[in-house]
Amino acid sequence: MATQDFYQVLGVSKDANERDIKKAYKRMAMKYHPDRTKGDKEMEIKFKEIKQAYEVLSDPQKRQMYDQYGHEAFEQARQGGGGHGAGGFGGGADFADIFGDVFGDIFGGGRRQQARAQRGADLRYNLDMSLEEAVRGKTVELEIPTLVECGDCGGSGAKKGSKPQTCGHCHGAGQIQMRQGFFAVQQTCPQCRGKGTIISDPCRTCHGQGRKEETKTLSVKIPSGVDTGDRIRLANEGEAGEHGAPAGDLYVQVHVREHPIFARDGNNLFCEVPVSFTKAALGGDIEVPTLDGKVKLKVPKETQTGKHFRLRGKGVKSVRTGAVGDLICKVVIETPVNLSSKQRDMLQELEDSMGTGDEAAKFRPKEKGFFDGVKQFFDDLRS
Repeated sequence: MATQDFYQVLGVSKDANERDIKKAYKRMAMKYHPDRTKGDKEMEIKFKEIKQAYEVLSDPQKRQMYDQYGHEAFEQARQGGGGHGAGGFGGGADFADIFGDVFGDIFGGGRRQQARAQRGADLRYNLDMSLEEAVRGKTVELEIPTLVECGDCGGSGAKKGSKPQTCGHCHGAGQIQMRQGFFAVQQTCPQCRGKGTIISDPCRTCHGQGRKEETKTLSVKIPSGVDTGDRIRLANEGEAGEHGAPAGDLYVQVHVREHPIFARDGNNLFCEVPVSFTKAALGGDIEVPTLDGKVKLKVPKETQTGKHFRLRGKGVKSVRTGAVGDLICKVVIETPVNLSSKQRDMLQELEDSMGTGDEAAKFRPKEKGFFDGVKQFFDDLRS
């Protein structure tokens, strides 16, 4: 066996921790394993060097001896002696044990690992709500089609008075081990399908499944303030697990329908309030809607379209913090329509009374500022 430095063999530094060493070994072993190199003798030698390096560097005591004395620390061990009390490392270990430690996540862990009864599946229920219901909260009755534990067999799948028998093929392990040379692979037992037991006399109600289909009714309290995208988790209200395993969870997914008046953003509500041309010019009181009924809002004279008014505490109470949002009303000036000839004449008279040019600017300052900006823009283009 070559005496190349073990740290170089694994491609790690001398201060590498246990995790780094294991990670490097896993990467190198997968690359040079004989099953992949197809009989390449040089690769086989390389693989043995990797295995040997890992055996030493993964053992704190052997690593300490190696760091202090190098390869000489194990010369006597190779020849059958004690070698500084560290023990040998030249092939006495079972390769399957080493791989079981490093690749346990791939092959399923220990050699006799019986498959655990599988936890029931989680379920999702899509709940459609109005904005008023979401803001105030409500209790709803949900009908959930699901798998429930069979009451006749208690979820075991075996007929009442009998019980599942230990699988004779895997002896209750749930897995069988297949070896190719020194490489071991675990597979799910084909007889019991990983359960470790076989039901010879199945329950007639659930036909040995331990579960049966049923629609159950649940009363669920939806808290006030929920919004689209919120989920309510009901533990153990999902599908029953296999053969008595725990049930999954039920998730109620909330969707709030669009409202004809209000839009919601977090805890705030928004709405547009049409205001007549006269009311906006002269000022006055208007009624605006809230989720608790109408309230009066004072509109100052000369109010322009797009102005926002904030009504404190008229929004939504947060389901998480309890803070209450606001209602924000946007004023939209409504231009009169379907005017009579007399009304048109009156508006024209109003328009004429305001004059033109600079005289009219005091009545319509935004209009003058806009067209002055347009004129300046074209003047800049020509210059």
